Amino acid sequence: MQAVHAHLPRPHDPFTDLVPPQGIKLTPPHYAYLKISEGCNHRCTFCIIPSMRGDLVSRPVGEVMKEAENLVQAGVKELLVISQDTSAYGVDVRYRTGFHGGKPVKTNFLQLCKSLGELGVWVRLHYVYPYPSVDDVVPLMADRKILPYLDIPFQHASPRILKLMKRPAAAEKVLARIRKWRKACPELAIRSTFIAGFPGETDAEFEELLAFLEEAQLDRVGCFEYSPVDGAVANALPAPVADDVKAFRKDKFMKAQEKISRKRLQAKIGRSLKVLVDAPGIGRSSADAPEIDGLVKFKGGKVGEFVNVLVERADAHDLFGRIA
Repeated sequence: MQAVHAHLPRPHDPFTDLVPPQGIKLTPPHYAYLKISEGCNHRCTFCIIPSMRGDLVSRPVGEVMKEAENLVQAGVKELLVISQDTSAYGVDVRYRTGFHGGKPVKTNFLQLCKSLGELGVWVRLHYVYPYPSVDDVVPLMADRKILPYLDIPFQHASPRILKLMKRPAAAEKVLARIRKWRKACPELAIRSTFIAGFPGETDAEFEELLAFLEEAQLDRVGCFEYSPVDGAVANALPAPVADDVKAFRKDKFMKAQEKISRKRLQAKIGRSLKVLVDAPGIGRSSADAPEIDGLVKFKGGKVGEFVNVLVERADAHDLFGRIA
């Protein structure tokens, strides 16, 4: 039909002709979410996404890149790549070859990151499952092709609990990979989420989680008390944890992480950071995703523009400084 419309104008469609090329965004003009797939092939026992959205279905790479280009042309400065399992992109189509700009492009996580990295904007990866392919993407971060930021939901550290969750069950290997990633890209910021009080979690297994947290020294962390979700397999597991114990463990976990976060942020005092301005006097560095991570606070700045901020102080969550 595109060949036909090259000679014969397409009839006016009142339902779509008023929609701009970049689509309709609910985010501010300077950043946008880019969804690359729907569904998930994993069967984590605490999650019901596969029963709601089905198995992984990757969007064609050419379609994803076209949307990304349209967003950049519309003034977007940061693309936040999302899905239920970002690093599995393309596995459902066996990484078949697609086309972008008239050139063949493989439908896989690494090639997508390379292509997005050529657009000249911040590219931030969310919901990354720790497949081996993640190792290949870290050098792109070191080269500043994409942001040195990984959002990886580790969920726990105890091998037994991870097995009950049906998650990867080798915390020592995770720690080794984190060390490897940071060696390749010292600026890498790692965000993760964890569950406290999963059914059957013992005091000793919770202490394993705290020990992992101390060893991993993650930059941004969220922790949630286990909450039964209708239809989740984990609801039927034995030895549910009492609500007051779950709350205690979550609080203890977050206090431990607060010390880590404060220390890592204080290490940035005296440095000049590139910051994307979200509001006058408020912005984010490469280590900060919107709405879930910390902020960089200063005076001045125009929304949607980049500024360099000299960091003068820090607390457990945010940085404070002045435009350099």
